Formats: sequence, structure tokens, C-alpha cells
Amino acid sequence: MTLLNPRDLERYSRQLPLFGEAGQECLKKAHIFIAGAGGLGSPVSMYLAVAGLGSLTIADMDAVDLSNLNRQILHSNKDIGKRKTVSATETLEAFNPDLTIHAIDTRINQDNVSGLVGDADGIVDATDNFQTRYILNRVAIEKGIPFFHGAVRGFHGQVSTIVPGKGPCLACIFPRAPPEETTPVIGATAGVIGAFQATEVIKYLTKSGQLLCGRLLVWDGLAAIAEEIAIERSPACVICNEIRSGNGVEKEDRK
Repeated sequence: MTLLNPRDLERYSRQLPLFGEAGQECLKKAHIFIAGAGGLGSPVSMYLAVAGLGSLTIADMDAVDLSNLNRQILHSNKDIGKRKTVSATETLEAFNPDLTIHAIDTRINQDNVSGLVGDADGIVDATDNFQTRYILNRVAIEKGIPFFHGAVRGFHGQVSTIVPGKGPCLACIFPRAPPEETTPVIGATAGVIGAFQATEVIKYLTKSGQLLCGRLLVWDGLAAIAEEIAIERSPACVICNEIRSGNGVEKEDRK
């Protein structure tokens, strides 16, 4: 028996030819954790919402500031001063009232990350610092779920999909974090990279196409060029070796 109702069939009629009702049902049953409701979290969550995802958990600890509005399109002038989790929930519910949203106003750390992610089918990296990214990378490997990495700076960005047991983890790709900075960025770059990330999530859930596993896509907006770098697991990676030699459990692969 199908999980799709007549409204679903009409709403998603332009994407059903791509992966069928079975694929749409996979989206409707899915739960994705998004770390951040800012520049990347905005387009990722919006595109997943309108694609028909069933459940999103969004974690962010900030309030909306005027300086956010050049790129954080979940929020607008009327939301200045409001908690981002509240503003994000209102915006996403307006896009798709059938979406279940769990918005958590907290800072992600190594002590709470496993509970925050819970039983999610995947983790989206919409953060702006590598310390949090490494924490998310580790819990994704421990839980055996994919980690959809994205980062932006200026007109440039990068995307990769970490699939436990199938390719390198984030620490393999970036064994050392770059220096911290207040990152310059234009909203369009966040939109491009966030759209790539959302596409990877949809592909993973619907078993469509080829994921960016073992590949880092690098976007140069100034030259309008996207390049790909092949990445392999690092035998020196502490995270991979520690977890894979321990009791980490990998979920059944969708890809």
C-alpha cells in the first residue's frame, strides 16, 4: 500500500518521473539532521522540504541578525532578534505543512551530538567551523550514516559525501582544520553549495545517480568552473582506524 496521498501525487508530479512513487515514499519516510540554520542550512532545508522529505531535525543556537540576511534565506527582516530555530520552523512549515520539524536551540558538542542526531538517516554539514564538522563526521561514522559535507568562502565552495565503509571520511580529506576566520561569502555561493548538498541527500535516499563519495567537488564561482578531486581513505586517519577497528556499526548501504 502506498504512503502517498492524492495531494502528494499532485505536489510531486514533476519529480515522480525521476524516481517513481517508491523513491518519493523513501523521501517521505526519511529523517535528516541538519547542523545549522544559516547560509548553507537555509537552501538545504528549503529544498529538502519542497522535495517531500518527511522529517528534519535542525540544530542552531543563534538569533537572527541583520548581517545574516545577505545569505541566510530562511530568515528575513521581520525575524531579526528571533531565534533561528523558530524562524526556520515558520519558514519551512510555510513551504511544506506536511514536513515534521524538530528544531533544537543548542550548540552541538561531542557530549550531545549523538542524542541530537538520534535515529536520523543522514547528517548535513551546514556549519561554519571545522571543530563541529569533525564532531559530526565522527558520529556519522559511529552510527553508520552518511555525512553530507559543504563549505563556502567568498565565491568558492566545496561538497563531498562521506559514506561510512565506502570511502574517506572528512578527517581523511582534511586532516588539519584551516585557520579560523570570519568567513566572507555571498548568498549565491551558499545557494549553489546548499543545492549540491540537497541533491546528494535526495540521490542517497532515492538510490539515484552517483554520490560524491570519494570525490571532493570544488566550485569556483568567479570562473564559473566546477572541478573534482578524487580522495581515498587515509591509512593514517585516526578517526577511521579507531572506529572501524572498534564497534562502529554501519547501516545497510542505500548506494
